[in-house]
Amino acid sequence: MSRRKTASATYKPAPPLEPEINVTPLVDVVLVLLIIFMVIAPNLQEGTPVLLPEVNATDDKAKTEGTEVVLAADGTLYLDDTALQREQLMAALQLLLQEQPDKPLVVKADATLPYGEVRNVFASVQRLGFRNVSMKVAARKPEAT
Repeated sequence: MSRRKTASATYKPAPPLEPEINVTPLVDVVLVLLIIFMVIAPNLQEGTPVLLPEVNATDDKAKTEGTEVVLAADGTLYLDDTALQREQLMAALQLLLQEQPDKPLVVKADATLPYGEVRNVFASVQRLGFRNVSMKVAARKPEAT
């Protein structure tokens, strides 16, 4: 006869499980998202992309909120991301002025455009009756010496 061991004699209860949070997958996901945002962030720009003229001193109090009139490098005129001909732009601005006379207007022109062209649009906007017109510019980066 063989001796059989009973299950109750050799069974030891397992120690209780201690839950651990594995943060490695969370860190991996967060780092991937961080890299994606770092790559995409420089390409995010409000409105129509233009190369803004750089100036030494910018007006920190200047209003950049408001309706945007954009002069792209190819000469195309935009009113809040809508491409318009010059006559259409002036008609739309006249209508805007009648509806909201105190609304600020921001002229955003590409730095490669001739100054005369930018000044003509700026003057045309002022002749319509807008009093709160500003020019959007970028601060010049200090040169390394």
